Amino acid sequence: MIEVRGLHKRFGAHTALRAVDLDVARGEVVVVIGPSGSGKSTLCRCLNRLESPDAGTVRIDGAELPAEGRALARLRADVGMVFQSFNLFHHKTILQNLTLAPMRVRGLSREEAERDARALLDRVGIGAQADKLPAQLSGGQQQRAAIARALAMRPKAMLFDEPTSALDPEMVGEVLDVMTGLAEDGMTMVVVTHEMGFARQVADRVVFMADGEIVESGTPSEFFASPTSDRARDFLGKVLSH
Repeated sequence: MIEVRGLHKRFGAHTALRAVDLDVARGEVVVVIGPSGSGKSTLCRCLNRLESPDAGTVRIDGAELPAEGRALARLRADVGMVFQSFNLFHHKTILQNLTLAPMRVRGLSREEAERDARALLDRVGIGAQADKLPAQLSGGQQQRAAIARALAMRPKAMLFDEPTSALDPEMVGEVLDVMTGLAEDGMTMVVVTHEMGFARQVADRVVFMADGEIVESGTPSEFFASPTSDRARDFLGKVLSH
């Protein structure tokens, strides 16, 4: 479903990604973890070209991501993205947030878009919030609305960039529950997160990054029980001891 080959990305003198290769199969949940500054979010943003790589290719369902223009917009519509900061339109209701892109990009009628949107809001547990503005919702509700908005585009895959890092601790679980449900429904997902419990329980594969490279990857049971690299052992020693 997602094929990454030789991805490089620099920001000035800093190399964020070094020759990254990654394959994500249809229906697979890949969780990307690693220390801050390891390139996790940059990789995630390159997967739908929110960041343009300096070298390398990304293919989504066999089609290479174009550099720009309508072809990029069409392919990007197939890859939903959920950010840590929700990125909802503050002046529009939750329902309007969900219907805007499906009507403009997918060509859905208002009636069809609203029907889909209400069903998705029910699915993520905030159907009663459809006519409210984002500011009237809790952080957890806003993030669930953001997930529903991404799903409204009927994507082939979903990218999550630290989706719980801006939330109060008591709201994290409600968002992870929605993501777990998506995984159980067979959605292809790439998740950048610090939530080790989610990685253990939901991931098909854990990818560990450091210094812009994929250092190792494996099943959660393999990775958490017996990491092969010193970097991963050091990282797990720090995060699991808290």
